[in-house]
Order: sequence, then structure tokens, then C-alpha cells
Amino acid sequence: MNAPVLMWALNLASVAVAVAMVLCAWRLWLGPETTDRILALDTLYINMVALVVLLGLRWNTAMLFEVALLVSMLGFVGTVGLARYLTRGDVVE
Repeated sequence: MNAPVLMWALNLASVAVAVAMVLCAWRLWLGPETTDRILALDTLYINMVALVVLLGLRWNTAMLFEVALLVSMLGFVGTVGLARYLTRGDVVE
């Protein structure tokens, strides 16, 4: 009895996260400053992790949760690398 409600909620959440990803991509493309673009990229990574987790719940597979963990780690490292490049001019000293 709860399965249709769960599927409806997963569909609604997937659509909401997809809309958020489109808006982040728009800010990434048009962002007036570089810092806005970096924040949009970071938010895009977070939304991608949320979408992968939602798909893992929908398809009932544990492998997508590992993919979400890898994407989140790569997103963190990428954001830190971009921030260090903008503040110092290099990533590794």
C-alpha cells in the first residue's frame, strides 16, 4: 500500500532535483563572477549526488550509493582545488 506513495514521492523528488540541476547549470553558464560559477558547480555536484541516491532508492540497488559516495568525494576535491587555484594561483605547493 505504501509502494505507490513511495514511487510518487521519488518521482516528485527526482523532478525537483532535476529542476535544481538545470538552474545550477544555468548559473554555471551565465554566472557574473567566477565565485558564482564555483558555487554553482559545487551545488551541481550536491544535486547529482541527491539524484543518484534517489535513483538507487527507486531501482533498489546498493551500487548507486557507492557511486554517490565517489561523486561526492570528487566534487569536494574539485571544489577545494578550484578555490585554492583562485586564491593562490596554484593547487599544490
